[in-house]
Amino acid sequence: MTKEVLINVTPHQSRIAIVENGILEEIIIEPTKHQGLVGNIYKGRVSRLLPGMQAAFVDIGLERAAFLHFSDLPNYESKSLSKDLHIGETLLVQVIKEPLGTKGARLTGKISIPSCYMVFLPYSSNLIGVSSRIESKDERQRLKKIVLQKIGLGEQNSGFIIRTAAEDATEPMLWADMDFLSLLWQEIQAKEIYAPASSLIYKDLSIVLRSIRDLRGHAIDKIQIDSQETYQEVINFAKKFMPDWLPRIEYYAENLPLFELYNIEAEINKALERKVPLKSGGYLVIEQTEAMITIDVNTGTYVGDNNLEDTIFKTNLEAAEAIARQLRLRNLGGIIILDFIDMLEPEHKVEVLNTLEECLARDSCKSTISGFSSLGLVEMTRKRTRESLEQILCDTCPTCAGRGSIKNTHKWRQ
Repeated sequence: MTKEVLINVTPHQSRIAIVENGILEEIIIEPTKHQGLVGNIYKGRVSRLLPGMQAAFVDIGLERAAFLHFSDLPNYESKSLSKDLHIGETLLVQVIKEPLGTKGARLTGKISIPSCYMVFLPYSSNLIGVSSRIESKDERQRLKKIVLQKIGLGEQNSGFIIRTAAEDATEPMLWADMDFLSLLWQEIQAKEIYAPASSLIYKDLSIVLRSIRDLRGHAIDKIQIDSQETYQEVINFAKKFMPDWLPRIEYYAENLPLFELYNIEAEINKALERKVPLKSGGYLVIEQTEAMITIDVNTGTYVGDNNLEDTIFKTNLEAAEAIARQLRLRNLGGIIILDFIDMLEPEHKVEVLNTLEECLARDSCKSTISGFSSLGLVEMTRKRTRESLEQILCDTCPTCAGRGSIKNTHKWRQ
């Protein structure tokens, strides 16, 4: 399998396309005027308490106050909302979900700062975690031992999570990452003292550098960038944190637009449509609402070769693969209901679920599948941290106000 990253940067937006075997699997788009907030750290000011919800609204300088649940405060078990939080109080918080629709950003007080190999947890004393994607028991123990040695030397009252990218990393590489994160945290603490309330303390990397950093543990064959300025920025970042990636990074200077290489523009347009055709002749219908996402599977023109059950089974298998791709491509999250075509054979249901799980395993966003319900529906969730592709690229229709239908003048004629 070949995996490439195409980075297109214009004055208006930055776009990162992840292509596997020539097929677009994921697209990240960030308008220049609306840069992402996830990962940013603020000195927030409590503006309202919600005792009934065990939560508070916190002003971090945005248009809408952000939401902070009490359980997202460090050591919340030993605290009381009414005693330990007061209106006007300031506290250090981090954005974990972008503002979506009419909802403000979601915050946490449990700060986490990622780098290439590690995630620093300043409020998690002596916690050492290892990415579940590192499967080798010996490797997990080796990495944990290296981090424990470093914490023992410095007597740090904090924790670390070892990322997937750290697999096979050497001791100097891991220790350098830990030193960098510890120093960065000291700078954040120092800045917090003098910063005014509702102000930004630490801004995470740009969307391009953040994507490069988070892809560190993936088998990327090539990264092509069509902006000379961004290319140099990525090169400088790679020299400091991931020098082994330097040969993979290329500046794209051809006349043909970068996103035309794999027909990316056309794929983006397709990802905004409700109907997704399957190669067999079947199709999906994807509906995105504020409450949930629904995906309906249909056989369409596919009639199969043997019998009805076999036709349905093959369509559902193909649909499971397509659904996993569409979730990544459209960045759909929250509650998702999948309406596969009804199957009679229990083993067919198991195989369809296994196929869905295997395809979702390549997704960086965490998903949870609950299996088939008594109504024959598959209920699942996918972690949502930023807006979907449709929310980024589309506006609500001024005629139907987003309903997708308008009154028929003939039927309403009196």
